[in-house]
Amino acid sequence: MDGMRQRLLFMSIFAAMSIFAAKAQSPAPIVVQAASAATVSSAATVSAPAAQDSEALQAALKSLQEIKTANDETLKKQEAALQQLDELQKAADQVKIFGKRG
Repeated sequence: MDGMRQRLLFMSIFAAMSIFAAKAQSPAPIVVQAASAATVSSAATVSAPAAQDSEALQAALKSLQEIKTANDETLKKQEAALQQLDELQKAADQVKIFGKRG
């Protein structure tokens, strides 16, 4: 009886998956409007916001470059600090070794 339930479950899952796959394969219709004088005049007004977007993108890029430079400097400082800590750790280990000998 369990084999029959497993088959039924498998078939129902397979049926559900095929329904979802069929829905996913049918694309929605695309509506394209015809070009007209109104569309051309609106295209001219679209270029002004596009210029503002370009300026905003340039400003964002500049600020990101500044942040990257600051991060690189911070990473260099951290690397130097880690090297100093490693040297201190080595020195401390040597002191421990010499302390145990004496």
